[in-house]
Amino acid sequence: MARPLTVAVLFSGRGSNLENLIRHFHGKRFDTKEVRILPVTNRPEAPGIALAARHGLKTRLLDHRNYESREAFDTALAALLEGERPDLVVLAGFMRILTPRFTDRIEAINLHPSLLPLFKGANAIEESFASGMKVGGVTVHRVTSELDGGEILAQRCVPIEPGETLETFTRKIQAAEHTLLPEVIADLLDLTETKESL
Repeated sequence: MARPLTVAVLFSGRGSNLENLIRHFHGKRFDTKEVRILPVTNRPEAPGIALAARHGLKTRLLDHRNYESREAFDTALAALLEGERPDLVVLAGFMRILTPRFTDRIEAINLHPSLLPLFKGANAIEESFASGMKVGGVTVHRVTSELDGGEILAQRCVPIEPGETLETFTRKIQAAEHTLLPEVIADLLDLTETKESL
């Protein structure tokens, strides 16, 4: 039997998208293909580590604070991933700006909580909510050394309703993330027969 398709999921925090991907894909068969999730984090205190462990998954940890520069960390992270040989690398709440030391070696996709090219960076949900626009949304895009600047693969709009609070809008953004990202991964891994159930 062919080896499972490996999806490396890089995260820095609580891992809600990591858990969503584990539930959708890990250990499941799609026609002749099996998928496994490989969690990777840069923060030893990330709650997502315990979350992954509850699903029986060991997280690869590479603490960025142990490296003298951003480039040194990116070189080590790229080497770790090259050693694991994943079929797809997904950034889902991975709070690092990556340099060409990583992006020139590793093809990856990123999940971002705005309708890019609007509202790049770490405060996208808050900036989108405060913008006066009628919609926000989420984007999955290819990772380049330009912050949130790679090719857009898919987007989903999230309406900002009258009387909406930041908290309710954030929950809607997260729900959109949890549907859009698995759909893009299924497309990229050619798991098209599963899209109806995602």
